[in-house]
Amino acid sequence: MTSVARAGHLAPYFKATSQVVANGLKPVIAVPTPVDKLVAQPLPKTSTVQSLHGALPIQGLKVKHSTCVPSQVRFAHSDIAYPDFSAYRRKDTLDPKSKAKENVDTRNSFTYLIAGAGSVAGAYAAKSVVTQFVSSMAAAADVLALAKIEIKLGEIPEGKSVTFKWRGKPLFIRHRTQEEIAAEKAVPIDELRDPQSDEQRTQNPEWLVVIGVCTHLGCVPVANAGDFGGYYCPCHGSHYDASGRIRKGPAPLNLEVPPYSFLEEGVLVVG
Repeated sequence: MTSVARAGHLAPYFKATSQVVANGLKPVIAVPTPVDKLVAQPLPKTSTVQSLHGALPIQGLKVKHSTCVPSQVRFAHSDIAYPDFSAYRRKDTLDPKSKAKENVDTRNSFTYLIAGAGSVAGAYAAKSVVTQFVSSMAAAADVLALAKIEIKLGEIPEGKSVTFKWRGKPLFIRHRTQEEIAAEKAVPIDELRDPQSDEQRTQNPEWLVVIGVCTHLGCVPVANAGDFGGYYCPCHGSHYDASGRIRKGPAPLNLEVPPYSFLEEGVLVVG
């Protein structure tokens, strides 16, 4: 009713009706009437709906009603648009009735070939990355240059010990005399704290090569000193013999022997 009242062409009718109802209202008194005086009134030929239909300017408005109202149920998935991948498919597989199964082996072989080639390329790339990463953590060229040093043994007189620097550590090279060699070889191994024979610590009996770091607390011993004529650590009183073996004091181990070799006559390579 609200929608009809808002229409412009129906407004006068509703306004007039409201005025008639409001102004023509009179009190009604009920009076009993005998039955014999009642007159039957004929029923109207047209209904109220038909009368209003002819009176109101509805401009061709039609009303239809039925007991069987049609209904429609729509589901959300019914509006989904399926993508079309025809542009990406092979021509021999566009037609579902075609004999596409005949080239399945060929397509599988191609897939395996691509997968194998990709795996090989990936493994090679991973190897290169790992190699570059490990190489970046390696020592620099200037550090590698100090990894090995060459020493001319002819400059070291017999019975003397000379100190060099190798990898940031003092390096003792001793040119031993025949008396020192004989004395060190005669030492009983079972009397040593760190049992090692003289032959195990030297490649050439005339040359003793050891790292000059005390095995107690890392001090630097003094060459040609101590109770055994080898090396002496004044910090805590460790005594080493002419073979670099601990003979007295708190040091637990012998002096370390670095890797070395004789490159040629009179040239020693350490490292």
